[in-house]
Amino acid sequence: MNLGLENNKVLITGGSKGIGKGIAKAFLEEGAEVGIVGRGIEALDQAKRELGNVFIYQGDVSKEEDRRRIFQEFISDHKRIDVLVNNAGGSQGSTTAETEIAEFEQAMQLNHFSAVHLSKLAHAEMKKNYSGSIINISSIFGRESGGKVTYNNAKAAMISFTKSFANEAIKDGIRVNSVAPGSILHPTGNWQKRLEENPDKINKFIKDEIPGGRFGNVEEVANVVVFLASDKASWVVGASLNVDGGQSRMNM
Repeated sequence: MNLGLENNKVLITGGSKGIGKGIAKAFLEEGAEVGIVGRGIEALDQAKRELGNVFIYQGDVSKEEDRRRIFQEFISDHKRIDVLVNNAGGSQGSTTAETEIAEFEQAMQLNHFSAVHLSKLAHAEMKKNYSGSIINISSIFGRESGGKVTYNNAKAAMISFTKSFANEAIKDGIRVNSVAPGSILHPTGNWQKRLEENPDKINKFIKDEIPGGRFGNVEEVANVVVFLASDKASWVVGASLNVDGGQSRMNM
């Protein structure tokens, strides 16, 4: 695709592996200048070796001080930010009754508050140029029940934030949207581990739960993200787009 993203300055959290790394690759192929954020320097270095000309920023986005430092380092390196992709996330805990409140709080810090804070920081910079795109990677399980309850709750909050902030930020020329992946297969993900551990069970899950008949891949998510970041999506504001092969049970 040629989406007019050449020389755009793009920051992607959780960008050292999986969906985040796939998104980084897609932006690089569009000619953008890309920074990726991750907690582990080894994974960041490996991603840089694989991706090539990418900037790396080490830190834990569940911590406010790390978010501020990383963002300022990015602005210092690139002078502006055109696209923010809030991709960092994860799940922990079990059922509501068996999950400690601290795990709910951790999930909100990682999946939700990191996105809110970085979006506020990006908004303050983007509005100087009356231009920008913020894309939050949520989940179909933020739109309906499913997955671990801590993750489900945090991703639901992210989708709600996307819509409310979109209506505010568009007045400053900034579009805010979210992408809701379904079950995505990649080497470092949970689905790969489950498939290796019990292929019969997972193949039955695919047959029963995914009308498309297979797992999605990171490229299919990344293609939607770069589209949303581009002017081709200029009238898409506050949307949450499923990328799930029909897996979601919602009718909207």
